[in-house]
Amino acid sequence: MSRRVLRTRLCDLLDIEYPIILAGMGGAANAELAAAVSEAGGLGIIGGMNLTADELDAEIRKCKKLTSKPFGVDTIAPTKMVETATIDDLRKYIPDEAVEYAIKLAKELGIPLPEGAKPGKEGGTGWAAGMTGNQIEVVYDHKVPVFAAALGSPAFMAPEAHRRGIKVIGLVGNTRQARQEAEAGVDVIVAQGHEAGGHTGHIATLPLVPMVVDAIDPTPVVAAGGIADGRGLVASLALGACGVWCGTAFLCTYEAGIEQVAKDRIIQATERDTRVTRVFTGKTCRLLNTRLIEKWEKEGPILPFPLPIVLCTSLQEAIGDAKMVENYFIPCGQICGVVQQMKSARQVVEEMVDQAIQILEEGFPSRVKFGRQ
Repeated sequence: MSRRVLRTRLCDLLDIEYPIILAGMGGAANAELAAAVSEAGGLGIIGGMNLTADELDAEIRKCKKLTSKPFGVDTIAPTKMVETATIDDLRKYIPDEAVEYAIKLAKELGIPLPEGAKPGKEGGTGWAAGMTGNQIEVVYDHKVPVFAAALGSPAFMAPEAHRRGIKVIGLVGNTRQARQEAEAGVDVIVAQGHEAGGHTGHIATLPLVPMVVDAIDPTPVVAAGGIADGRGLVASLALGACGVWCGTAFLCTYEAGIEQVAKDRIIQATERDTRVTRVFTGKTCRLLNTRLIEKWEKEGPILPFPLPIVLCTSLQEAIGDAKMVENYFIPCGQICGVVQQMKSARQVVEEMVDQAIQILEEGFPSRVKFGRQ
């Protein structure tokens, strides 16, 4: 059987077979998923945002056991945030009225909190500013081939990463950010459209990608937001991108590190079932919509990043214990309507590549007449 060939300059730059990168989704993009995507020919990324240095070290070691191919680590380096060293330090900044509102909302929605529980002041997970430096040191120690920052800018560490032979990926939502990243020496710029799940901007993928391509040529641009199959891959290449960064497409894989009930909700969802909100993190973030989010948007406090993460994940522990999946916080893109069944990560990659090749070889010639007369 002949082997598929679908290569762009991104493949040469990152030493991968296909121009497909797994988005570094915290919690979902674990070592198993990252390794599976890399083994299938793409670039797997470990989502390190919520991991301590020791936890990230363990995930990288696990990934290395599962694949000998290149992979990356994604964490965040945002600005305009609460500056704290640890999650425990962060809890001190969560106001009492926010904790009281979370308790009140849980009661209204029938979420059974333990007696005396104080969401945000105990339990939960999150990210504190002091974590990023420690995570980067782990990346350096392991000589991870690629570092990505899907929120904030990795420009500050690009020179040192390059000195160590590490490629750096930055994610942007407008041309101004793209120029800043390119001028700072970031190797690959991901132009992510409003359709994307998780933290997202205000400009749609279709207009954003070609504008970023034009703004920073010859820096490689990867498209993100609303891409889950070969059609999206081909469209991205037509817009001038040299690859795709995909998250939602891989959420409903066997390897993804989220609960099966969350995967089932994504499979059942349509493009109308997501919502951009600041409730979950304090920054614009697309999730599956819930009554909890709707009520919080109308009457609850919106805290600055990253305080809401600790508060909401603390509350979600009770939601999870009660199996109240209808109120789970599930980051997810509008393309979820295309994700209709469980698959392996390899199947997602191979089907995306097969469909893209079919469109390029047969689809266009059968449907489009072009040339000169």
